[in-house]
Amino acid sequence: MSIIDTINKRISCRTFSDRPIEPGKKAALADFLRANHSAPFGGGIRFQLLDMEEMEIGETRTMGTYGVIKGARQFMAGAVRHRPKAMEDFGYCMEKNILEATALGLGTCWLGGTFKRGGFADKMKLAEDELLPAVTPVGYAGEKRSLTDRFFRFSAGSNRRRSWHELFFDGRFDNPLQQESAGPYETPLACLRTGPSASNHQPWRIIKDNEMFHFYLKSTPGYNAMLGNIKLQNIDMGIAMCHFELSASAIGLKGCWRVDEPRISAEGMEYIVTWFSI
Repeated sequence: MSIIDTINKRISCRTFSDRPIEPGKKAALADFLRANHSAPFGGGIRFQLLDMEEMEIGETRTMGTYGVIKGARQFMAGAVRHRPKAMEDFGYCMEKNILEATALGLGTCWLGGTFKRGGFADKMKLAEDELLPAVTPVGYAGEKRSLTDRFFRFSAGSNRRRSWHELFFDGRFDNPLQQESAGPYETPLACLRTGPSASNHQPWRIIKDNEMFHFYLKSTPGYNAMLGNIKLQNIDMGIAMCHFELSASAIGLKGCWRVDEPRISAEGMEYIVTWFSI
């Protein structure tokens, strides 16, 4: 399965079966997590596969997920040093973990605001300068979604995506990008558009500027202040970068990330980064 197929196949899973992950598959995923620490803005990231079966019952209660997740035995958790662009780096790398799990036939679900960080932080042995922005359960999807699972998908509008013209622009924000004008980057932009985001707000806005693509964040008022230094919508930007880069590479498009803010009127937007085609 190509990475583009994997991106299109991934869905959020909140209900898991009791089928255990095979030892070989679990080892392969754990190895991937340990090796996944290279990020666009400097890294300082580490991931770990946490096995709930190895924990005492009392410990699992301190790591609860407010009833959102049912039947999960393993979780992928990550820590990142608190510094500029840490959230984007975390989102970029954690989404790679999620896509790897998807390619292995496993279900996942981003958890940023609906889990208790204390227990996970203890298991990760979180340092003073580290943040634990999000975790994801990982395992085989259950045959039937729980009522809570269906509610979250409905309330977040998980099956709805903003239109192409709401997200992508040509040269300036009052000029929507036509799909035929995206050229070979139509596929990477389409893969970006399918990315998961907190409460499905889809905060990314992209301007095509000749051979450059400028990434901007359109924040939902008050949303990014919910968890202090953990900015959920900046994590979303890292997810967008991951989908864009991996799918571009898959079809032979080369480029690199640079922070070089263009002189573009962007009222109400936060510039994040630019993709320079090579």
